[in-house]
Amino acid sequence: MFQRIITYHLFVFFAAAILLSCTDDKKLPPLRESFSKNDRNPFGTFVAYQGVLNKFGGDTVRTETDNFQTAWASITDTASVYIIVSKNLYLSDEERDAMLSYVNSGNSLVISSENIDEKLLDTLHCSMQDMETYDGYYNVELARMGTTSIRLQAPPYAGSDTLLYSYFYYPFSNKFTVGPNFAILGSGGNFLPDFIATNYGQGRIYLQCEPRSLSNYFLLQRNNYCYLQELLSFMPRDPQDIYWDDYYNKHNYSTDGRSQSSLSYILQFPAMAWAFWLLLLLLIIYILFGGKRRQRTVAIIKPNKNTTVAFAETIGRLYLQKKDNRNMADKIISYFYEQIRNQYFLNTNHITPEFLVTLSRKSNVPKETIEKLFDLISELQQTDKIKDEEILSLNQQIENFNKNKI
Repeated sequence: MFQRIITYHLFVFFAAAILLSCTDDKKLPPLRESFSKNDRNPFGTFVAYQGVLNKFGGDTVRTETDNFQTAWASITDTASVYIIVSKNLYLSDEERDAMLSYVNSGNSLVISSENIDEKLLDTLHCSMQDMETYDGYYNVELARMGTTSIRLQAPPYAGSDTLLYSYFYYPFSNKFTVGPNFAILGSGGNFLPDFIATNYGQGRIYLQCEPRSLSNYFLLQRNNYCYLQELLSFMPRDPQDIYWDDYYNKHNYSTDGRSQSSLSYILQFPAMAWAFWLLLLLLIIYILFGGKRRQRTVAIIKPNKNTTVAFAETIGRLYLQKKDNRNMADKIISYFYEQIRNQYFLNTNHITPEFLVTLSRKSNVPKETIEKLFDLISELQQTDKIKDEEILSLNQQIENFNKNKI
């Protein structure tokens, strides 16, 4: 019995080792349909954006990162092209009116999206349908991967009637239902229109319901890059500007056309909603009761007092008691000379007439005042006994010098 258990575990171990050795370390690239001009993954639009740059020139192409209402407020063109490639396109009333006003002014609007705003389609008298769903049910057979094709009507100057492009992925299954005022420019694998155009006012609107046909993965298959070239050939040849949308492709939307945030997704499920509100309630209770001060009050520390004046008065009283006017005069003069050296960078070892002129010019103090001060200093330096009146006069003249200097 024990031997059978060991044999079984060894068999499982070696089988797992063989399976792990057969796995491929290479992973598939991200298949998120971002349709971003900077995304080089399969379903980014880096290749399409570069194709637009090559056709119309880098100076003509501009990137718009705001919604259409804000962008239209800063556009003054009457012969430009605005390109929107996104998974879904749901608009507010203001954005929808801005698009129609933009086209009515003579510009061209190109929209490539699997779900286009229904009110915009109603205004243009057309509708779209996803053939993968029928009466609300998912068509599993149609949704299988395989080689799928998309067709594009050739421009009038081309030799062939239709151009066919294919790749291996989920089939192109969206279609438009249109009236006689629309021109059908392309169709999906079901031969139903997926690329249409109509005039609106002085401009033109192009609607395409298969944005994956403008992805990097599709355009890099065989000669599919020609699909983009032929699609752009339907646009005006010399537009004033090309505006590439980089706003709507970054917004996630639910199937009903409303923006779906993380919070709204959580609140969809009753259990998660109850957990969220309970967590929020506990957080509020903690803030109200647990956020109070838990340490004792810190005693107020009185700031240090400025004792400079008291110190000066004490030193002054000591000198006054000793009556050492000679020492006091020497210290006042030394401090004054140090001040001159630091502020005016003058050598005080030799007091010459040139020194006095230079000091007067730098300090903006009259020369006569400076000469009188230094005469007193010279007199005090040569006298052994100095009177109190002379000390006071020296101090007064130095204060006058400091008041009048620059």
